[in-house]
Amino acid sequence: MEFKPDELRWQAVANEIRRRIAEGVYQPGMPVPGEPRLAVELGVSKGTARRALNALLADGTLYSVLGKGTFVSPLNDIKTSEDRESSG
Repeated sequence: MEFKPDELRWQAVANEIRRRIAEGVYQPGMPVPGEPRLAVELGVSKGTARRALNALLADGTLYSVLGKGTFVSPLNDIKTSEDRESSG
């Protein structure tokens, strides 16, 4: 994964996950890889992967089920970037 010099790594990871959701790689209700796998896959630390996942959980893109994992939220629950900007 290429990182832009002006972009924080955790933001780049979060944007990559969003891109995969938009392209249908990760479908609503589907689990996303955990921190260790994302870290290896994207060439970042587990802490960076954790921060990206936490940001996506906070904005409603993902949801977690205790003991089960982290999943893509249903499409109508995901806030778009325009929604986030107008509600901020």
